[in-house]
Amino acid sequence: MATSTHAHPTPKTYWITAVVLAAITAVEIGIVYVSALDSVRALVLIFFGAAKFVIVVAVFMHLKYDLKSYRVYFGLGIAGTLAVFAVVLAMFRAF
Repeated sequence: MATSTHAHPTPKTYWITAVVLAAITAVEIGIVYVSALDSVRALVLIFFGAAKFVIVVAVFMHLKYDLKSYRVYFGLGIAGTLAVFAVVLAMFRAF
């Protein structure tokens, strides 16, 4: 039986990821209390949430270490989901 090997995250990678995710979460919590960001708060929080999503998918779902075509498939799925979401919001004039 042939075994295929590919890179896996090390424990150090998991610790670094945990620290980065905790730091981003701390910044998100801090943003809520900054009144100067009232007009762009939602966009900034969405950006940080998306960044955390990408980090989790890349590291914990091993997408960073798998075939590059898997990234394309995943990206197409996300893009399709966002497109459908935008169309539904536009249909109900929720923009």
